[in-house]
Amino acid sequence: MMERRITRSTVIRALLTLSVLAALLWSCVPKVNLPQSPPFAQLIAELSEEGGYFPSDNLVSNELGYQKVLNKLDELNLHGGVYIGVGPEQNFTYIAQIRPVRAFILDIRRDNLLQHLLFKALFIMARHRAEYLSLLLSRPLPREHRRWEQISIDELVEVMDGLPPDRLYYQANLRRVYELIAHRFRFDLTPDDQNRIDFIYSNFYRSGLDLRYQSHLRRSWRWFPTLRQLLVETDLYGRQRSFLASEEAFQFVKRLQERNLIIPVTGDFAGPKALRAIGDHVRRWGEQVSAFYTSNVEFYLLQQGRFSAFVENVKSLPRDEHSLIIRAYVGFGHRHPEALPGYFITTLLQRMDRFVQIYEAGEYRTYFDLGLLDYIRLRPARIP
Repeated sequence: MMERRITRSTVIRALLTLSVLAALLWSCVPKVNLPQSPPFAQLIAELSEEGGYFPSDNLVSNELGYQKVLNKLDELNLHGGVYIGVGPEQNFTYIAQIRPVRAFILDIRRDNLLQHLLFKALFIMARHRAEYLSLLLSRPLPREHRRWEQISIDELVEVMDGLPPDRLYYQANLRRVYELIAHRFRFDLTPDDQNRIDFIYSNFYRSGLDLRYQSHLRRSWRWFPTLRQLLVETDLYGRQRSFLASEEAFQFVKRLQERNLIIPVTGDFAGPKALRAIGDHVRRWGEQVSAFYTSNVEFYLLQQGRFSAFVENVKSLPRDEHSLIIRAYVGFGHRHPEALPGYFITTLLQRMDRFVQIYEAGEYRTYFDLGLLDYIRLRPARIP
């Protein structure tokens, strides 16, 4: 039998033939016009309302136990969809857990939007979570370390605790942040915006891991956790699961940030535009809201007589039977059945559909009703 020699030109002709056939086949496939998202800065402008006032600097979370619901989210297999949240860095842990296709961070304070632009820039600048924390705190990493991707969160915190803040590093990082916001994000900052970002970033620079939630109405409550405590906190079974506890979790959030899929929005939960506009975009993309982290905003809405407007906004969101509300509940002396010793705030889960049903039945009369009438149990009878 004669062997047929395959020459390079034969291979090239065959590949060209295959590419032409593939192009012809692709031309026969019906085209689906998927809705495109507006550019990042334009989307923020389209969704946002006028900023409002809140009497605190929420530079870090004040909810030490917010990871305690992660085990139940595992059990419920809540993944994908669109995430909506409020406040600073705790959202990244929920995003890393739920793995949404997009996320919106909605807060009445324009400062929160600006802080998330700062976070976004730092995510893009950082190669790994150790570098992210180094950039956030303006403490350069020691050069001799060679295993930053494998370091535990406890070790990383210990490293950061031993490093002094570096003013030149801070100033260089801030300049890079402004460059990214202006040229990559295409977001126009006013002089006041720049002053606020400088204020926010300088707090991380000065306080480091000792930074904690600050209220304008009272002296900082000593039981509010420090950033250090938040980073090393655990889920219900003692596992550290913040977005900085593993490189894989950090990199997932980083990818969303790089693709402009975490969108900070200024708006009121009970306002006429922002939350409904987010829902309209989610619906246009053919998605559902998988989780809505409300923190304890509902307490203030009830106090202000604006809770009904908020519920109407929630009712307008595209959702299904799996969609959840993640709520921070403050018992004010009334211990919740899910409360844990040593935790001032209890994090609760509730089906979004059940929330709407109970409201429509007229059963939400007080803030205590909101926390006690319906919630998903987090704990078995005994934790091994």
